[in-house]
Amino acid sequence: MTAAIAAGVKLPPTHVEASARALEQLRQTQNVNRYAMETKSSIIAIGLSVHHTPVEIREKLSIPQAEWPRAIEELTSFPHIEEAAVLSTCNRMELYVVALSWHRGVREVEEWMSQTSGIPLEELRPHMFLLRDRDATSHLMRVSGGLDSLVMGEGQILAQVKDVYKVGQNAPGFGRQLNGLFKQAITAGKRVRAETSISSGAVSVSSAAAELAQLKLPTHNFDDSKVCIIGAGKMSRLLVKHMASKGLKRLTILNRSLPRVEALKEEFPEVEFDVHLMPDLMQCISDCDTIFAASGSEDILVHKEHLAEMPPASAAVGGLRRFFDISVPRNIAPDITEDVCGRVFNVDDLKEVVSKNKEERRKAADEAQVLLEQEQLSFEAWRDSLETVPTIKALRGKAESIRAGELDKAMGKMGDGLTKKQLKAVEELSRSIVNKILHGPMTALRCDGSDPDAVGQTLANMEALERMFELSRFNTTSISR
Repeated sequence: MTAAIAAGVKLPPTHVEASARALEQLRQTQNVNRYAMETKSSIIAIGLSVHHTPVEIREKLSIPQAEWPRAIEELTSFPHIEEAAVLSTCNRMELYVVALSWHRGVREVEEWMSQTSGIPLEELRPHMFLLRDRDATSHLMRVSGGLDSLVMGEGQILAQVKDVYKVGQNAPGFGRQLNGLFKQAITAGKRVRAETSISSGAVSVSSAAAELAQLKLPTHNFDDSKVCIIGAGKMSRLLVKHMASKGLKRLTILNRSLPRVEALKEEFPEVEFDVHLMPDLMQCISDCDTIFAASGSEDILVHKEHLAEMPPASAAVGGLRRFFDISVPRNIAPDITEDVCGRVFNVDDLKEVVSKNKEERRKAADEAQVLLEQEQLSFEAWRDSLETVPTIKALRGKAESIRAGELDKAMGKMGDGLTKKQLKAVEELSRSIVNKILHGPMTALRCDGSDPDAVGQTLANMEALERMFELSRFNTTSISR
């Protein structure tokens, strides 16, 4: 990842520091028995985002939501990856995994990314970020809160994080730790939007595209343009909403089916919709001069040669047919820009618009960061509390082993002189004694994980009990048997 700096790729400051820290840990442990030094699994985040990866690379790793379960299954089939989650949007492709060995886990995720995208690893690495444990969980909190978005404070990313959690409920590889992490991240994202002003005046990717289109029009007025939208999903809905607020009265919209378009017509009665199905694509583009591509297609829909067959756009828009492609993978061929009558803008070009809004939200972002850190501490406390589970099992297992052994000895000395009722009473007595003795230690090992200070005390109790009862030796003996 340090190659990213050498290659001139600009990483966010938080990623530069955290990725450098993770790489230094890798270097320091090259010749160490890594299994011996890793006492618990690691949460790892590896990914590509709009901040430091061009769209032509991001689109090759883009994974439709319907395929997230397949990706989770493939990732968790690797020997060192226990859990996995996929967050793939137009601006980012991020993988979150719980790895038994973080060194081997990183290598396995990298191999999967290279195989899936068809891009050699040495070409992917300069654009990737790598975050571990608290840096990884902090990153997801920032993502969910909208602090890592191209448009700071945008709300669509929280819905996408919720989608990851929802998909994970039916994916066996989305395990306990990631379930807890994404649940906490959703809480964090909700708090940021409810308790700060970061989303006031904030724009989504769709509305940023609409603003960019307005900016590029010679008159800066949608009334002088014929607008067409390809697709009728969430991003298209936001496009219509934003342009309608700017005074747009009429537009052409294409989709594969009619129900979503009918829903848009009902939601925006003030806008006149000219509705078409996808077979009319070229005719609609020929009739329009401002075209937004926001479909779910994984293929290029409009090529340079298509534009050559169309008449120039009207003089009111400078004779240019402008395409705003906010789909990932892209739907509009980028080489259309080489034509004197066409220009193509993609999601990476939106930075021109959103840079104006960043300073206004910087103070709100500082307030949001405080909330995110609180939620991260809550997650870390919950995760730490999970460490006591093996100790509880080992302590009860050792006590039961001693009880059963001593009971057998006593029964052997008593011979066959006891009735079944007496035998049952003696066994119940032994169990009762063990339970009463264990009550105090067990209580000291239990906490709900909501209070970091309480978790710290619980972990201290755990370490003390492991030493006193020699539970590590008991665990080793049990495993060897």
